[in-house]
Amino acid sequence: MEEENSIELLQRFRRDRRILLNFILSGSLIKKVVMPPGAVSLEDVDLDQVSVDYVLNCARKGGLLELSEAIRDYHDSTLFPHMSNAGSTDEFFLATNPEQSGLPPRRLPPPVPISTPSPILPTLSTSESIDTEPFEELSSLSKSQSLSSTQQQELTVDDIEDFDDDDDLDEVDSRRYSRRVLNDAADLVLGLPSFATAIGDDDLRETAYEILLAAAGASGGLIVPSKDKKKEKKSRLMRKLGRSKSENVMTQSQHLSGLVSLLETMRVQMEISEAMDVRTRLGLLNAMVGKVGKRMDTILIPLELLCCISRTEFSDKKSYFKWQKRQLNMLEEGLINHPAVGFGESGRKANELRVLLAKIEESESFPPPAAEMQRTECLKSLREIALPLAERPAQGDLTGEVCHWADGYHLNVKLYEKLLLSVFDVLDEGKLTEEVEEILELLKSTWRILGITETIHYTCYAWVLFRQFVITGEQRILQYVIEQLKKIPLKEQRGPQERMHLKSLHSRVEMEKGFQELTFLQSFLLPISKWADKQLGDYHLKYAEGLVMMENTVAVAMLVRRLLLEEPETAMESATISDKEQIEFYVTSSIKNAFTRIIQDVEAISQATNEHPLALLAEHTKKLLQRDNTIYMPILSQRHQNAAAVSASILHKLYGIKLRPFLDNAEHLTEDTIAVFPAADSLEHDIMQVIVSSCADGTSDAYCRKLNLFKIETVSGTLVLRWVNSQLARILNWVDRAIQQERWVPVSPQQRHGSSIVEVYRIVEEQYGRRVAIICQQQGKLFLY
Repeated sequence: MEEENSIELLQRFRRDRRILLNFILSGSLIKKVVMPPGAVSLEDVDLDQVSVDYVLNCARKGGLLELSEAIRDYHDSTLFPHMSNAGSTDEFFLATNPEQSGLPPRRLPPPVPISTPSPILPTLSTSESIDTEPFEELSSLSKSQSLSSTQQQELTVDDIEDFDDDDDLDEVDSRRYSRRVLNDAADLVLGLPSFATAIGDDDLRETAYEILLAAAGASGGLIVPSKDKKKEKKSRLMRKLGRSKSENVMTQSQHLSGLVSLLETMRVQMEISEAMDVRTRLGLLNAMVGKVGKRMDTILIPLELLCCISRTEFSDKKSYFKWQKRQLNMLEEGLINHPAVGFGESGRKANELRVLLAKIEESESFPPPAAEMQRTECLKSLREIALPLAERPAQGDLTGEVCHWADGYHLNVKLYEKLLLSVFDVLDEGKLTEEVEEILELLKSTWRILGITETIHYTCYAWVLFRQFVITGEQRILQYVIEQLKKIPLKEQRGPQERMHLKSLHSRVEMEKGFQELTFLQSFLLPISKWADKQLGDYHLKYAEGLVMMENTVAVAMLVRRLLLEEPETAMESATISDKEQIEFYVTSSIKNAFTRIIQDVEAISQATNEHPLALLAEHTKKLLQRDNTIYMPILSQRHQNAAAVSASILHKLYGIKLRPFLDNAEHLTEDTIAVFPAADSLEHDIMQVIVSSCADGTSDAYCRKLNLFKIETVSGTLVLRWVNSQLARILNWVDRAIQQERWVPVSPQQRHGSSIVEVYRIVEEQYGRRVAIICQQQGKLFLY
C-alpha cells in the first residue's frame, strides 16, 4: 500500500512539474526561449529533463532561456545528492551501504615493508633532483582517499580520457571474453547476402550508433558533455570495466538519469570511444545549424557528417580515411545498392553518385590544396544529387517526413541488429543489462530512420537473443527467445500495410542448392530452425543432462516452424509435414545416432570380454530404451503423445536389422544361440511393453502390427527340436549297441543289473541333462524339452 502511494505521489509530482514548466515557458515570464538542436517546438522537448531551478533563475533575471543549458544543468545536478544551503555541517552522504560493509577490521594493518632499491635500476644519488609533480598531484587527494584504496569511482562521460580506439577496445575485449568460455557460432549465419562495398561489423556498429544519436537529437536530448573536469588516464577505464559485478558500488545509472545516462550506457555497450562520440555529437549539432524546422532524424547523416567533420579532428590520417570510407560506403549501400524507394527515372543520378563517391576517395591521394578543393566540390555536387535521392517519397510518406537512406532492406536490419546487441551486459555476455527495458524503448526512436516495424523488431530481437544463447549457452536467454517468438504476429494478425511491406522484403542468397529467394522471416528464422533441427536430431548426445534446455529448444523449433509455414515457399515444401511428423523425425534421427554409438562401444567390449556382440548389443539397447522412455519421452510426448512408441519401434527395427542375419544362419543349437536368443527375446518383450503402455485409445495395435517380430520362440523351438531328435537318434544307437553287447550277468548279488545300464544312463545324462540345464538357466521362460 505504501509503495502504491509513493508511486502515485511521484506521478503527481512529475505531472505538476510539467504543468509548471509548460506554463512558465508558454507565458510572458521569459522573453525568449531557444530550442535545443533538433527540436522544433516544446512538444519535441522532454520537460522531465529540464532543470526547474535554471528556468526560474532565467525568469527572475528576465534573460534569454536556452533549453539545452537547462537540460545540461538538470543532468549535472543529478550527479550529486540534493543539498540544502542552511543544513548542518555534520550531515554527510554515503555512496555505499554501511549495513553490508560489515564491522571494521579489529586487527592492526600489516607493517609497511621497507623498499630496497632494485639491482636492475641505478641508485639515485642525493644530488639528483626528484620530480615533485607526482607529490603535488597526491596532495590534492582528499583525506578520505588513499593510494591503495580499492574504492571504485563511477565512470562518466567526462571521466574518460581520450584514447586511441583500437588499442583500448582490444584491451576491453580481452577482459570481456576472458570471463566466459564462448561457443563457436560460425555456422549460425543470417540468410542475407553480403554487401557490395564489403562493409564489416565494425562499420555497421559505428553507423548504428550515429543513427541512435540522431534519433536522440530529434527529441532534444543530444548534448555534448563538458570537459571541465580533470580527466584521468585510460587505465581507470580498464579498471572500472574490470570490476566485479558483486561489488556493492553504485552504478553509473544510479548517478545519472534520463536520456544522457542511457546514451552513455549505449556508448559503452556498443564499444564506441569517447572521442568518436563527441566528434559525432558535434557534427550532428553543426549539421542542424540553419535548418530551422527540420528534425535531426530526417537528415542524411553520412553526408552531413562528411561536410561537418574535418580531418583535423582525427588523431591520424589513417583513422580519418577509414572513417570517410565508411561514410561513403554507407551512402552507396543506402542510396544505390539497397534503396528503400525504387529509382524509376533517377537511374542516371545513381551512376553520377557512384562517380562522385569515387572522386572523393581519390582526392586523398592528391596534394593537400588540390585534395581539399576537389573534396569540397565533390561534396557540394554530392549534396545536390544525394538529397533528392534520399527524399524521394515512399508510399504513405508526407513531404520531408522521412529521409530514405538507411531504411532499405537488408541494410536496415543489419544496422538494427547492431543496436540490439547492446542489451547484453558488457561484463557478462550471458546476461542482459539492467537497463534492457530502457534501451529497447530508446531503440524505438530509430524505427523512423531504419523503417522498422513491430514484426521486424520482434524477429530481429529473437535472432539476436538466439545467437547470443548459442554463443554463451545461457539457458535464461533461450527463454527470452521463446517470449520474443511468441510476440511475432502471425499473418492474419498483421495489418494490410505491414503485410505488403514484409512481402516486398526479399533477398537472393546462395544456398546449398544454388541461389534462392528468401523472404525476411525466412532469412532470420531458417538459421534458427536448422540449428534446432540439428540439435534435436541427436538429443541423446546434445542434451545428456540439460533437459530444461531441450524442452526450450523444442518450443523454439515448433514456434519457428509455425511462422515459417506461413511463408509461401516454405509452405509448399513442408505442406505434407505436420508437427507430429517433425517430432518423429527428431526421434528417428537421434535414436539412429545413439544406436550407432552403441554399436561402436559393443564391438570394443566384445573384443575385451569375448562375449557375443549381439547379446551385448541387446543389453545396451535395452538400457537406451529405458533411458529414452524415462528422460526424453516426457518432453517429446507433449508434442506427440505416441513418441515413446515411435522410439521403441525404431529401436526394434534397428536391432532386428543386426539380428536377422544371425537368425537366418542359425541351424544348430550352440553356445552363441543360447547367449543371443534370451537377450533378444527379453529386449523385444520390453519394447512391446513400452508400446502398449505409452499408446492410448488402442493405437498400440497399429504400432505392433508394423513390427517385424524376431520370433525367437519359433526359431529356438525348431533348433531345440532338431537338436533333441539328433540326440535321441544317437542315444538309441548307443542303447541298441549296449544291449547287443550285454552279457546279462549281474554285477553282484546286491546289484541285480548288468554293467552296461550304468553306461546308458551316463550317456543320457551327458547329452540331455547338462545342455537342458544351461538353456533353462540362460533363457528362463523358454523351457526346452
